[in-house]
Amino acid sequence: MSDCFILLAAGKGKRFKSKTLKQFHIINGKPLIYHSIEKAIKSKIFKEIIIVTNSKIKKPKQKFIKIIKGGSERYKSSQKALEYIRNKKFRNVFIHDAARPYFTVQLLKKLKKLLVNNKAVIPYINTDHSVKYKNGSNLTNLKRENLILTQTPQCFDFKTLYKLSSDNKNYITDEATLFIENNQKIKFIKGEENNYKITTKRDLDKIKSKTFYGIGFDIHKLEKNKKLYLGGLHIPYHSGLKGHSDGDVILHAIIDALLGATAKKDIGAYFPDDKKKFKNIRSTKMLKPILINLSKSNFEINNLDINLICEQPKVSRYRDKIIKSLSKLISLNRSQINLKGKTVEKLGLIGKEKAIACEVIASVINHD
Repeated sequence: MSDCFILLAAGKGKRFKSKTLKQFHIINGKPLIYHSIEKAIKSKIFKEIIIVTNSKIKKPKQKFIKIIKGGSERYKSSQKALEYIRNKKFRNVFIHDAARPYFTVQLLKKLKKLLVNNKAVIPYINTDHSVKYKNGSNLTNLKRENLILTQTPQCFDFKTLYKLSSDNKNYITDEATLFIENNQKIKFIKGEENNYKITTKRDLDKIKSKTFYGIGFDIHKLEKNKKLYLGGLHIPYHSGLKGHSDGDVILHAIIDALLGATAKKDIGAYFPDDKKKFKNIRSTKMLKPILINLSKSNFEINNLDINLICEQPKVSRYRDKIIKSLSKLISLNRSQINLKGKTVEKLGLIGKEKAIACEVIASVINHD
């Protein structure tokens, strides 16, 4: 891979009129900026991803994602990013505005393919509006079929763009402008209608998504002298949960809730208890392929509501640690995970401290 993805996220978003910067506004369960980052990662095109921002953000765990400080204007942020990578021997560079979270991975791959024979490839859409151009007191009707609205990501041969950008001292709104003003050839391709720019809060009304819900339940007996795992976390206790796997009722219930929300059968269909290869498997390993399939189907988790039903250990003592563990395993903000402790007033196996149960309601969002 010899391509770099630059994400411009240093804007102040004044027209968005919010105390929270637009690029960090929560959309479908995550900050707007992360929608673009995740798609760039998912494409597997880029050797490096550069986030340009003037805000403090949590450093991503991926080493190929870098964060640099932006400029006072968009074009200055772009120049800083290009300068940052000038000696890294990238052949191509993709530049994208964080305010456009709904481009597709397919678009990235199409742009990449067309870069083989072009030095600039720019997506665009047409307009259905009647457009006029005002010049002083004069108005001119423009032919809308001749008008194109450019989008990002825009992609370029790095050396060509770097030279044009380095020489530029004027305000520009996108990198395509540099090629146009310097009579450089551009390959324009039809963009995506859903790849709109979020400028004001009214633009949030354009977001099309569906929410689905699933219920998960699991129960296991306790067994002396076995490790107890809850939510992927080892909990110090005299007994663990008996089962074909490690018996982690929280993760099992979460898996079933996610499978239910996406209509994908149940945990037993994927991890049958009569298969030796799953004997004593950690539930964290069972969760991973479920999350991968969830992402591949364009679903993302919105929130989890968890009832852990037991007399001992006391949930309140471990609540924060279990939520932290789940947040890391699922890549979900802690504020989107709720864990409640419930007892059964000494009734039945759970009441006699011989079993632990868990039930989960999960909501997931689909963007198709």
